[in-house]
Amino acid sequence: MSVLRALRRRAHFVLGPVVGIALTGYFAYHLVEGERGFKAWLRLNREIRTATANLEAVRNQRTALDLRVSNLRPEHIDPDLLDERIRATLNLVSPDDIVIMQPTAAR
Repeated sequence: MSVLRALRRRAHFVLGPVVGIALTGYFAYHLVEGERGFKAWLRLNREIRTATANLEAVRNQRTALDLRVSNLRPEHIDPDLLDERIRATLNLVSPDDIVIMQPTAAR
């Protein structure tokens, strides 16, 4: 019986720090590896930078397309752009034009 009491007394002294260390380890692990941990935060920041770069590229492309569309409006027709679009759509050339054929892969 005295051995059992001694074990219980020592277990009370050891149990608190062991539980504390286990909880600290658990929270430290999830701080780094968890769903909302440090590694997930780094991954999300990388994805945000990539998405922001894609957004800028799409915005620039849209601006260029808006400019081309505005040049095709009836109140403001750019003659060179109109001529280019007519020739490309109808696949026609004028008799005095020089045509240089290129392979399809180079276009």
